[in-house]
Amino acid sequence: MKLLIINGPNLNLLGSRETSIYGEQSFDDYYNTLRKQFQTIDLSYYQSNVEGELINKLHETGFSYDGIILNAGGYAHTSVAIRDAIAAITTPVVEVHISNIYAREDFRHNSLIAPKCKGSISGFGLDSYRLAIESFLAF
Repeated sequence: MKLLIINGPNLNLLGSRETSIYGEQSFDDYYNTLRKQFQTIDLSYYQSNVEGELINKLHETGFSYDGIILNAGGYAHTSVAIRDAIAAITTPVVEVHISNIYAREDFRHNSLIAPKCKGSISGFGLDSYRLAIESFLAF
C-alpha cells in the first residue's frame, strides 16, 4: 500500500507552535514513529505553506497512490481550490486535524474540503494521522 501524508501551512512548526493546542512533538519525529509502526506501507510525506504547491502535489499523486492523508491546516476552511483538486483526483483522501476543530473558533467549524474526502479525523492530536492510516488498512 502506498500512502502520502500532506501537511499544509504552519504544520512545519509543530513542536514549537502553540504547544498547548498542537503538542511539543515535531512532525518529523512523529513521522519516524509512523514509519516504524507501519513498515509494510510505502509511506511518504510532503509539507508546504503554499496553497498552489499543495494542489500540485494532489494532482501529481492523486492517480497513483492508494490513499492521501491531508491536513490542509487553515486552508481546510478557506480553499475552494484544494476542494476542487480533491474532487478531481481518483485517490481517496482522508482529512486530518490535530485539534478538535469543533471546539475552537467558529470559523474552524466548517471544512470546505470534508465533503470531497473519504472521511475526516479531528481532535486526537498527532495520533489522528495513525487513525487515518488505519482507516485505509481497514478497507
